[in-house]
Amino acid sequence: MHRTQIVGKITGWMAGGFLVVVLVFCCAHPSVAEVYFYRDKDGVMHFTNTPSSQKYRPYFKEAYKYRVPAFSADTDPAQYRRFIDEAARRHGISKALLKAIIKVESDYNPRAVSRKGAKGLMQIMPENFDVCDIENPFDPRQNIMGGTRFLKKLLEHFGGDLTKAVAAYNAGAGAVERCNGIPPFEETRNYVSKVLRLYRHYNR
Repeated sequence: MHRTQIVGKITGWMAGGFLVVVLVFCCAHPSVAEVYFYRDKDGVMHFTNTPSSQKYRPYFKEAYKYRVPAFSADTDPAQYRRFIDEAARRHGISKALLKAIIKVESDYNPRAVSRKGAKGLMQIMPENFDVCDIENPFDPRQNIMGGTRFLKKLLEHFGGDLTKAVAAYNAGAGAVERCNGIPPFEETRNYVSKVLRLYRHYNR
């Protein structure tokens, strides 16, 4: 199938105009794929619908479907403390565990989108939005509350086994059940190790 390639680079003040052009172009050409972007060290945004490296992230769909909060590398994670406290209190989950998962999942970037489509601070997959009661995955409070609700269900499902619940958060409950423990995936093993190490650190 022929694919029309969209490639461009713009500075911040041009972003709005570029998005309008992309919206018009994509509406007129329904076969065009989602647009991806990355911002380089000089603040220039690079766009394409055929990403050539992992530094590109989805842009087009999220830009108009959800309200996306601003974020920079200097964002203070403490601004989310009240949401973490609220979620931990409501669902009976350790604040240290929530902070560890958010750190590993998104490094406190509320705009984070994985290559598989997981979104926001706790990287919620779209198929879990309903069960997590999430309308906007990029809303920090909704994402944290929804992710905590999902984590609680996993803990209950695995009888309070923290290691299995954390592994299931990454690889899915089915994979953990089949292996009766952490699945033999390097990504999942590294994920569980990082989360539990940070959990112990934050829990001091």
